[in-house]
Amino acid sequence: MIAVLNPISESLCFGGKVGFYRHFSATCDSEMGFSVYQPPQAQSHPVPVLYYLSGLTCTEENFMIKAGIQRLAAKYGLMVVVPDTSPRNTGTPGEDEDWDLGTGAGFYLDATVEPWSRHYQMYSYVVKELPQLIAEQFPAIPNKQGIFGHSMGGHGALVCALRNPEQYLSVSAFAPILAPMRCPWGQKAFKAYLGANSEEWRNYDASELVQRGQFNQPILIDIGTADPFLTEQLLPEVFERACAAVGQVLTLRMQPGYDHSYYFIATFIEDHIRHHASSLT
Repeated sequence: MIAVLNPISESLCFGGKVGFYRHFSATCDSEMGFSVYQPPQAQSHPVPVLYYLSGLTCTEENFMIKAGIQRLAAKYGLMVVVPDTSPRNTGTPGEDEDWDLGTGAGFYLDATVEPWSRHYQMYSYVVKELPQLIAEQFPAIPNKQGIFGHSMGGHGALVCALRNPEQYLSVSAFAPILAPMRCPWGQKAFKAYLGANSEEWRNYDASELVQRGQFNQPILIDIGTADPFLTEQLLPEVFERACAAVGQVLTLRMQPGYDHSYYFIATFIEDHIRHHASSLT
């Protein structure tokens, strides 16, 4: 059954089109929002798709508005798809009590614990339902997908790619949460969404997943040395050691003086687009 899309707005940009859409998600049992940039090349033929996963408190708007992605996506001929960071207004008890849990904080996992398990199924939404919808409704090449993200979304992008190496041909991240089992953000989310079984947590921890040695594409990560979350929440050294142990090719760039903001993302975004285009185009 083809999903019914509700276009919220569509605007021309760099010869392509930016659109914001809503639809009912069977996976999340709620209405979900996402944005899409279709490059000018998509007017004549299908194009590769690059998914971007945003960080805590963001929506499908932040990256599309702030990162300057449209010019680069047009240049390299990539469709860019940005889902929301969680279901919203579901009536789930506690979903609006904390900024780092519930609304805006889906952590790109499939919750298994009540009351979250009914709606908070962001991993399956991103990996399965949304790509199927994009393939049905937009001029996309389904077997040419890449994924990247920022902070919580960087965590999500790495998890999706490492668990599905046959689906994602490229992956990168800005300031990702790299060892969520060991940091406060991850521990809080995992306990609430997944319960106390730490073995289940491993399925959503990039530093654990990379040790399976299944992903054979290079990984690009940028982190600012002035990021206030660097030492307590991001833990790049844990992921770097895990990659080295299994021979995973990793380019980890510590950018002097940069913080966790969209100014940081905008500075290095073209490096990431080139990284993905080398595999997707």
